[in-house]
Amino acid sequence: MYKEKYDIVVVGGGHAGIEAALISSFLDVSVALVTMDKNAIARMSCNPAIGGLAKGQIVREIDVLGGVMAETADVSGLQFKILNKSKGRAVWSPRAQIDKRVYERNVLKKIENSTVSIIQSEAISIDIRNYKVKNVLLRSGEKINCSCLIITAGTFLSGLIHIGERKILAGRMGEERSEGITESLKSFGFFSGRLKTGTPPRIDKNSIDWSKTSISLGDKHPTPFSYSTKNFTPPNEACHTVYTNQRTHDTIRKNLHLSPMFSGDINGTGPRYCPSIEDKIDRFKERESHLLHLEPEWKNSDQIYLNGFSTSLPEKAQLKAIKKIPALRNANLLRPGYAIEYDFFPPSQVKSTLETKSVSGLFFAGQMNGTSGYEEAAAQGLVCGINAVKKIKNEPPLILTRNSSYIGVMIDDLITKDTLEPYRMFTSRAEYRLMLRYSNTFERLLGDTVKHKLLPKNKLTTLENALTFKNETKAELSRSITQEEITPKIKLLQKTPALKVLKRPEVSIFDIHLRTTNKKTDLANWLKEDVLYDLESDIKYEGYINRHQKEINRLIKQENQKIPINFMFTSVPGLSKEALEKLSLVKPENLGQASRVSGVTPADMSSLLIFLSK
Repeated sequence: MYKEKYDIVVVGGGHAGIEAALISSFLDVSVALVTMDKNAIARMSCNPAIGGLAKGQIVREIDVLGGVMAETADVSGLQFKILNKSKGRAVWSPRAQIDKRVYERNVLKKIENSTVSIIQSEAISIDIRNYKVKNVLLRSGEKINCSCLIITAGTFLSGLIHIGERKILAGRMGEERSEGITESLKSFGFFSGRLKTGTPPRIDKNSIDWSKTSISLGDKHPTPFSYSTKNFTPPNEACHTVYTNQRTHDTIRKNLHLSPMFSGDINGTGPRYCPSIEDKIDRFKERESHLLHLEPEWKNSDQIYLNGFSTSLPEKAQLKAIKKIPALRNANLLRPGYAIEYDFFPPSQVKSTLETKSVSGLFFAGQMNGTSGYEEAAAQGLVCGINAVKKIKNEPPLILTRNSSYIGVMIDDLITKDTLEPYRMFTSRAEYRLMLRYSNTFERLLGDTVKHKLLPKNKLTTLENALTFKNETKAELSRSITQEEITPKIKLLQKTPALKVLKRPEVSIFDIHLRTTNKKTDLANWLKEDVLYDLESDIKYEGYINRHQKEINRLIKQENQKIPINFMFTSVPGLSKEALEKLSLVKPENLGQASRVSGVTPADMSSLLIFLSK
């Protein structure tokens, strides 16, 4: 049973939907989650992993802003590792192999223990009156009234699966697609597009010759995602790797004409940075092999995910190519790989709050906005949930900036850049990535969390204690130390300021005997170590960080100069035709956003600045 009216209705039970629903519930408004299948809530429909390059930073940010992805991953993980450890600390990123069944169960339990009402049905239409959301219509004919509506439909909007020439109308393999929402939104003036993503085959574990694979384990001393995780002793389940070869490539080339990506059957654009195996073979002809990862989908799973072999080839062609790899010579497919096309709504139609520009109370998150990935979707859902509550309570919204978070970078990119392909986050997208380390998330976003009351007292206390520990240790490092206060391998000729010693490339913060490290705190050992690494990064890269900060301070003036809501860019003399077209479409909220809109030149910005100053 459910009520006729909710403060917030969330459509879609994927990673965006659950974050939106749970944070809204925590912030004490009435919430309904509409999903076509309660048992598919939080389903990891593609890879069985959370985090990765830049994505791991997003998961940490989700944790600090009150989301559940991080702590759920910590209790569902099969192995954990920090990627890019051989490179600079700006690009270190946590990643975990996940037991997807445990993950789904844990999320469902959180929802059932909250005040969120689960409505198992399909949303097919939206009622908008006077540019405000009024209600959502279900397939059953029932209407649910709401103040705010958050749509997180994923790949289900007019989803079409491709396996060779075979076409299946579905949102995921074995699940019905959603119809009606696209048409409803378009009737109110929204414009949509088509994108494509894909997933690799699943292979029977017992058909793999494991002796011909290479083992890949997690870190010996793993780091969790969530700051609230205390005793962290996860399993370290093995993954394995193999390589494709020329025989595999030749088989794929012979069947390229059967791939819908090459035959013209697929109109949607696929992700450039996560290409299908067909794309890899075609685009990188000089490559003799490509790395593939064999990943279990849950503990003791017979189903192995062939990471790196996303494909839409016919099933027989997939299997033939796979069997050219020695370890997979006898492979049995439990499920073929496939491509899926789906509707999305170019995110120039949403504001930095992720509320749509033309309809009050309507929010889009996840693949609705053209993104790809669990982490990107979850972050958007969280921001939508928070800002929907803020709108209902008539409070200032949560606005994340490019220099505060990867989530801020993502949202700014989405609303100012052309979405020509599924958006995926990378560290290279963040110009201030040295300041957006995974290890300093608690410090970067603590102010927002406190301001918007996003965490319960116990979790907030942990973050505050971590910041206190960091500040106290930094204060201690300001004093001078002697040889007796540093590891013997580091030689000091005289008493020297610890900060100065730590700036030496060969010196680690763990080489210095610090009183604060022995001081009793409530912080988990892993978190104390994390904070020390982070402080060391601040000190060693101080010059670069200060340079970034000066640039940020210079640009803040642009970010703070607002552009009126219904500003007519046609009234600005001197704008190029492309700038006029793009600015009128995007409707940037401030000069900073305007400067980042694709096609807007410095000359265009000069014209706009002069006009606004008048």
